[in-house]
Amino acid sequence: MSSITLGIIGSGQLGSMMCQAAKKLNVKTVVISDDEHGPAQKYCNQFIFSKYDDRIKIKEFIKKVDIVTFEFENIPVDILKSIDKEKKVYPKPDINKIIQNRKLEKAFVNDLGIKTTEWAFIEKVEDVSRNKKLLPGILKTNTLGYDGHGQFVLNSLDDIKKDWCFTADYILEKKVDLKKEISVILTRFQNGAISIYAPIENVHENQILKRSKIPAEINDKITSEALQSAQKIAEHLDYVGTMAVEYFINQNNDLLVNEIAPRPHNSGHLTINAFNVSQFEGHVAAVCNLKIIPPGIICKYAKMINILGKEIEEYRSKTFNENEFFFDYGKKEIKDKRKMGHLTILKK
Repeated sequence: MSSITLGIIGSGQLGSMMCQAAKKLNVKTVVISDDEHGPAQKYCNQFIFSKYDDRIKIKEFIKKVDIVTFEFENIPVDILKSIDKEKKVYPKPDINKIIQNRKLEKAFVNDLGIKTTEWAFIEKVEDVSRNKKLLPGILKTNTLGYDGHGQFVLNSLDDIKKDWCFTADYILEKKVDLKKEISVILTRFQNGAISIYAPIENVHENQILKRSKIPAEINDKITSEALQSAQKIAEHLDYVGTMAVEYFINQNNDLLVNEIAPRPHNSGHLTINAFNVSQFEGHVAAVCNLKIIPPGIICKYAKMINILGKEIEEYRSKTFNENEFFFDYGKKEIKDKRKMGHLTILKK
């Protein structure tokens, strides 16, 4: 039995699923979160309610754990670095410095010879005009954007508001003539070994993931390219843990990296039921330096449906078949477009 205690920063659904995976692997968990009602507290061995910049509470957290990970990437890098001085943090804090910044992230990927959407760094309104070749495009905040937050569609220069005063940096991405979206999820271990899942096909609605399925309906060339580029990214980041690379496929069948997620990924929730080892078990095993279990699919087909907002009320009253797996994240407050749960459907 493992004697490791894993510290997890964040108490949302990803933190909850990490705690459940850790329990299966006989790893104890201590969760620290600024959400007093975070659902992960139902599954961890100990819960600490604290702001992430509360040095006293952070010290208390550090004393209770052997190693640290996190469920979301927008934790201040200086906080992660201060923890890392006393207890190892995986993925490494410096990785977040790249991932939190779209400009650095895209430059990093491009420097590896991997394609992304065409893009430009935008500091002021005039920069959009200078890069009008990227229109129609999407203007995105350079930091702190997720699930469509901090994004503005620009079809032409006429869409630029005259009263816009840029208080943050942005990037402008050229719109993709989209054919499909896929993601590749992998786990990289401390010895450099990589376990990787087959590409997952995704459908977004209103810039939020709605459905994921395997197998993805893509050709062998794209499959190979996606798997190879995801591994290359993980290796050059010297990554430890589970991560995802999101891709666009355009009408010319070009594979383009959209973004990197330095954590288990929403599309990978189907691995809980469709594989012998989930992305969360892989993450805990990698971070805690446990035995590597290669993932193997245990069904012919799997589909995951995100349950958003008030949709959860209908699902809570449903009866499910034996091949359907309903997950209620147990969030206290129902909000429009908030991820409240998911349903996975398998075909053997």
